[in-house]
Parts: sequence; structure tokens; C-alpha cells
Amino acid sequence: MCAGQVGSRDPLSKQEGGTGREEGEELLKTSYFQHTAQLLQKETKMNAEPERRFGVVVVGVGRAGSVRIRDLRNTHASSAYLNLIGFVSRRELGSADGVPQISLEDALSSQEVEVAYICSESSSHEDYIRQFLNAGKHVLVEYPMTLSWVAAKELWALAEQKGKVLHEEHVELLMEEFAFLKKEVVGKDLLKGSLLFTAGPLEEERFGFPAFSGISRLTWLVSLFGELSLVSATLEERKEDQYMKMTVCLETEHKSPLTWIEEKAPGLKRNRHLSFHFKSGSLENMPNVGVNKNIFLKDQNIFVQKLLGQFSEEELAAEKKRILHCLWLAGEIQKHCRSKK
Repeated sequence: MCAGQVGSRDPLSKQEGGTGREEGEELLKTSYFQHTAQLLQKETKMNAEPERRFGVVVVGVGRAGSVRIRDLRNTHASSAYLNLIGFVSRRELGSADGVPQISLEDALSSQEVEVAYICSESSSHEDYIRQFLNAGKHVLVEYPMTLSWVAAKELWALAEQKGKVLHEEHVELLMEEFAFLKKEVVGKDLLKGSLLFTAGPLEEERFGFPAFSGISRLTWLVSLFGELSLVSATLEERKEDQYMKMTVCLETEHKSPLTWIEEKAPGLKRNRHLSFHFKSGSLENMPNVGVNKNIFLKDQNIFVQKLLGQFSEEELAAEKKRILHCLWLAGEIQKHCRSKK
């Protein structure tokens, strides 16, 4: 299935301080989602009465935006630090569940608005992030942050220049399934693995190339096995049937092969199929590990902890490194698939 060496490696993987392979892997594997005990300790700090509340505007009121508004309005530890001012939408809605609609111009210029939640379609993320950072606002954005590795680097540099938090949501790392996988994978030597995701079709113009719209699966693989290099990538499309199958062959830094497949078509059920083979045994598919509760709220908790300065520079650097690595891989996959057309 996977043949033909492309050999794409992240140009930052051996830069930015000259980290070697083991050190680089450790940096990736020490980001926030591995510090459960520390996160719980940080959450307790939010139970106290907040000294201030950050004014928030939500941009986009689709599924993610609606969940964000719900969490902001309900009584939660992190929501006590946030004050929902309104929402921005290209549709004329007037209000939603009692929350007023405001114009983008007002959201950008208002001194009351200090935070923007970007919940619009992926193709619009980069422009919204840039506008709100330039207006001096903190930004939480649903993944993917951008549809370009270069643009993401530019936006992170802009956030650092402005002294603002730029947070990319990754609720897939807060799921019960991922917690189960982390426990199963830790300390084991991978021989080979595969991850297949099936679902209905998505519009590429709105949500990006499949490697970007499916970046949560790529994030799982990187978070579980460290930095990856691209071996090959192919894309099969039948546009008249709205069918798409992307097959990506990756390699860990210890040369273990990983196959990632995204297959989408009308009628295909949303599902994940995984297979990981280790020297000590195998893991085939995911058992029922429970319901994912309040994962967007858990992500908001992390964002508020960042606003309050409760993350170390090392944790933030590890998260940034992982996000940029995944975006870089997604861009390389897109280039290799499109170059064959």
C-alpha cells in the first residue's frame, strides 16, 4: 500500500535550539495533554473569585460556535473569567439564545472585547486571526489554525509580538479514546500501525485539503509516536460521486511505518479504525471507553489557564512545536498529492 520514498522532513525538527532526535521527541511528548495532574491542579486555581473577566466575542455560530456560546453562558470555573459580549456572523441573525449579534468592525474596535473565539469555516481562520491579533485581542481558534504552515508561523510571531495568547483547539486530545491510547502506547516499541477515518464528504473550499480538515487524526499520530516524516501520499477522487480517499505513508523517527487513510463519501459512517503492532503485542480498533463529556469546555479551561499565565514556557513551546509540525506535514501531503494530478 505504501511505497516510494518521498523523504519529507520538517525543516524545524532539527532547528530552534538544535534539539537532537531523543530531545526533540521528548519536547513533543511533554506538552499540556500529558500533564493531567498538573492540569487538575491548575483548574483548582480557577475556583477562586476572578479578579477580572475577559470580554469575549464568538465568530461563527455553527456547531462549534454554538457549543462555545453555551459553555460561556453556563456556570463553570473557567467561564467565570469570561464575559460573553456577543457573536459575529455573516448571516443576519440579530441574536441567538439572547446573545446579541455585533458587527466584525465593532468587535475589532471595542475596548470591551479582549478575546475572540474563531469558530468559522477553516478557510476564513487565517484572516480572522490576523485581524483580531492586530486589534490587540487574544485568540482561540478551532483547528486547523490555518491551511498553511507558513501562515501559522507568521500568526504565532504576530501573537508573540503583540503579547497575546494564540490557542488552537484540539479537543481530540481531550477525548476518552485518546487517554486510553496514551496508556496503551506508552513505553511500547511500535513495529507498524494504521489509522483509517471514514465520514461523509466535506467541501475543500471551506474546510481545506483532507490533510488539513483531518488534522485531528494526524495530531493523534504525532502525539502518540513523536515527529513523523512523509514517505508517500496519494489522493483518489471521483468528484461526480463526491468520493475521496487520501492514503498517507508516514514514518517515525525510529523508521516504523504508519499509514493514515481518510475516506469520505455520501453514506459513509463517521468512524475510526486503528491497528497498532508493537514488539509486545497488538492493539486492534478502539474499545468502548465511555462518553466524551464537555471536551470543548475542557479546552476552554486550558485557554483560560493560558490567559492567567498558568502554563510554563516549556509547555507552550512543546505545544507550538507539535501544532506547527502537524501543519507542515499536512502541507507536504497536499503538495505531494496535488503534484501527481
